[in-house]
Amino acid sequence: MNSAELSRKYNVPGPRYTSYPTVPFWEAGTFSEAVWIGRLQTAFIESNRRQGISLYIHLPYCESLCTFCGCNKRITRNHTVERPYIDAVLKEWKLYTDLLPGRPRIAELHLGGGTPSFFSPAELRRLLEGIFRLADPADETEYGWEGHPNNTTREHLQTLYDFGFRRVSFGVQDYDPAVQKAIHRIQPFENVRKVTEWAREICYTSISHDLVYGLPFQRPESVEQTVRQTLRLRPDRIAFYSYAHVPWLKGTGQRGFRDEDLPAGEAKRLLYETGRALFEAGGYSEIGMDHFALPADALSKAAGQGTLHRNFMGYTTTRTQVLLGLGVSSIGDIWTAFAQNEKDIDRYLERVDAGMLPLVKGHALDAEDLFLRKQILNIMCRFETRWNGNDWTGEEWSGLQESLEELRRDGLIDFSETGLRVRPAGRPFLRNVCMAFDQRMIRSRSAQRLFSTTL
Repeated sequence: MNSAELSRKYNVPGPRYTSYPTVPFWEAGTFSEAVWIGRLQTAFIESNRRQGISLYIHLPYCESLCTFCGCNKRITRNHTVERPYIDAVLKEWKLYTDLLPGRPRIAELHLGGGTPSFFSPAELRRLLEGIFRLADPADETEYGWEGHPNNTTREHLQTLYDFGFRRVSFGVQDYDPAVQKAIHRIQPFENVRKVTEWAREICYTSISHDLVYGLPFQRPESVEQTVRQTLRLRPDRIAFYSYAHVPWLKGTGQRGFRDEDLPAGEAKRLLYETGRALFEAGGYSEIGMDHFALPADALSKAAGQGTLHRNFMGYTTTRTQVLLGLGVSSIGDIWTAFAQNEKDIDRYLERVDAGMLPLVKGHALDAEDLFLRKQILNIMCRFETRWNGNDWTGEEWSGLQESLEELRRDGLIDFSETGLRVRPAGRPFLRNVCMAFDQRMIRSRSAQRLFSTTL
């Protein structure tokens, strides 16, 4: 089967597997605030003793709407919202630290959005002073944040560096004027060059550029030009994401262009292959799914050492047993349970102000979930996984074997009764391989209109 036929066959809706089970298949009946707190307290003791914990802080405000964006955000130019939001995040953090059996040691910290650089350096400083008033840095840390090249200042970069941040990712998306107009993200190359050089001068050790393929009006020639401009700045990491077209989901900004303006199928796959060839020719290695890194970058080293991890923040070199999500819509992950905050900013603020954890839903993993989560994580991070022959019932193995056999016939994987390896030709179809293990989705028989397509 040739590349075009494979693309047509496997370009189906499917999760990105930043978790298992994926959010649409969480069971409300397994979860309560008491379950979450109990499991968190147990997980915290071991995690904090060994390597520390992780924090993700969602900063949701943006000054303008990017029409490709599926993130939780609120559009405003009113910067008076900064102070009350930071106040609420710090109140939520205090609620957690009052519950934890010890003073947290923070190994991993990430500021995402929205647009973290929407917030002034002074407010970001106040946020981090409040976080570290109740916690300490771990012995080894990885702190990163997301900056918008159009409004990130040198003071933003220096302020966060002073708190131990050594990673920054800049959202570039695409340099083609027609694409920028369609996605409402007018962003000159000069702005990206300026913030990249500032970050280097301040001594950030890992600078990442985020690009997206599959955007409206993209062509192989325009993607090539964007990639070549990116290579001129030589970021340490490059995220080359597939555009996730999910306009039916509430809160997305995905409008302003027509479906027929989007490259699809083999045309979209060609955009990725164009970028990948240029990245690899430029000295970057492909890491997991959608990521590339220079050999000296920690992400590349983690992939080579088999320590790469994946969670709701994407690929990471740090693996802790506790990830707490602070802020509107944030998700916490303590390996045996997930919990998500209120998605509406006003309700989030009200609940925190009332002294309540702002949880809106979650899932407590059972033994099957934990086993499958391990397999999917291995595939996403290491392109292989292992199991014992008695880990499956006869019915489960029969169904899995049927799905895997089709992937093997198409030259994408090798597998046996005790393990699986993804072939190089199968790496573009990593999400499809994981879907064969996704028992909750298989039993629900539903992926349509829940996820973007896999290619």
